[in-house]
Amino acid sequence: MSNIIEIKNVTKEFKVLNRREGLRGSLKDLFSRDYRIVRAVDNISMSIRQGEIIGYLGPNGAGKSTTIKMMTGILEPTSGEILVGGNVPYKDRTKNAQEIGVVFGQRSQLWWALPLIESFKILKDIYGVSDEDYNSMIALYKSLVDIEPLLHKPVRQMSLGQRTLSDILAAFLHNPKIVFLDEPTIGLDVSMKSRIRTLIHELNQVKNTTVILTTHDMGDVDALCQRIVIIDKGKMLYDNDMEHLKGFFGSYRTLKIRMNGDLKQLAGTIQRELPDFSVSADDEWISILVDEERSKVMEVLNQLQRSYEIRDMQLEEISTEEVIKKIYEEGVQ
Repeated sequence: MSNIIEIKNVTKEFKVLNRREGLRGSLKDLFSRDYRIVRAVDNISMSIRQGEIIGYLGPNGAGKSTTIKMMTGILEPTSGEILVGGNVPYKDRTKNAQEIGVVFGQRSQLWWALPLIESFKILKDIYGVSDEDYNSMIALYKSLVDIEPLLHKPVRQMSLGQRTLSDILAAFLHNPKIVFLDEPTIGLDVSMKSRIRTLIHELNQVKNTTVILTTHDMGDVDALCQRIVIIDKGKMLYDNDMEHLKGFFGSYRTLKIRMNGDLKQLAGTIQRELPDFSVSADDEWISILVDEERSKVMEVLNQLQRSYEIRDMQLEEISTEEVIKKIYEEGVQ
């Protein structure tokens, strides 16, 4: 399988003004040359094959959006090389735009006051899609999701989930080689998240479209991604499949306990008593992440039972979310 994206030793730096406080400082800043260099992306390299779904992950400010803006041609790298579908994105912006689809956050590419079908027709003309290909894509959409009720509905009357679904359909309409999806399920209910994940997966399978997905929702990662790339502070921390990543943390288990009282307050108390463990709470359970190479689960449970009345307990394998959290905090050794 050939590589559709090649990134070699790419760095992106920005020159940022060191601003001063107050009105007098703002006036001085107008004529200031006091700049600092911020390295948003720091010497990253990766190859992406045609048809892959890649989870591109990292905490806020890690450099994800900057990388994607370089791949889409919006930004030019300070150094290094990028090839997307054989094109240099910032040099061949028109050709590159013809071969990619993009859904960025809540920025819709649909026409607000027009029915969805009219937006599709405008995009068909913009991208020069033939009648045969356009009709084929609409038929495919109808077979994958129930879009008939949406086609003649103005975009401004749609719910957030319906607009997101429509934006994803619009991004795939011209049959691009690559689609970039930035937080596609943010703010959606469980049912709509499931529909959108199914849609992305099916379009990837049917059209062999490469999908680059940035998300903080680990449900998206588990449902869609064959491979994940993690960056932080502009540097690449990890590039491999999910199972390989979990192998780094194979000795970790999550001990979940149910107790009477305010669970979040109790979790804070337990965290102070067990400072070497990660302790969190939701509405039902207190979760304690245990590395069994250092401490046995039963030892931790016995210690807790001496101080607390435990009503129920569960033991789970480490979740994707916990793995990613530990990578952000500790990296991969």
